[in-house]
Amino acid sequence: MKIDEQPDTDYETVAISGLGLIDHLGVMVLKSIDDKEFHMTAFSAEVAQYIANFMDGKREQVPTIYNMFEQMCEENEIILVKVKIYETGGIFRANLYFTGKKDILLKYYRASDAVTLATFYGVPILVRKDLLKEPEPAPKIVSPKNGGSVEAEKK
Repeated sequence: MKIDEQPDTDYETVAISGLGLIDHLGVMVLKSIDDKEFHMTAFSAEVAQYIANFMDGKREQVPTIYNMFEQMCEENEIILVKVKIYETGGIFRANLYFTGKKDILLKYYRASDAVTLATFYGVPILVRKDLLKEPEPAPKIVSPKNGGSVEAEKK
């Protein structure tokens, strides 16, 4: 597989539209250009914080592993160009695509780590189209009138 091949029709480019924590675990919403969503959950709060920092342009306190990764890329004259997220056996995984002196494809890495690297380097994140879903409609919130209760409004 070549790094510069035509776009894969089974994948859609996404952007991070939501990031947070639930019960000390990371939660992320990735959204396609046509507003379909992919929800990724159950990754570490530490990874969620790195993604948030990278999204805010904060790169002053980069963890050692990212510095090591960057140095390895520089030494081998390669750069990360995209990540592709897919599901296998109920687990989200990612392939990382590099180009430079030679093309390299690293397969079957944790999707949350791949998104973190993509955010750090500002490269495209692609998700398999079959993982993208229409967003759930937001619940309608009714305000009680004249100091009454919502239950009284339903009657």
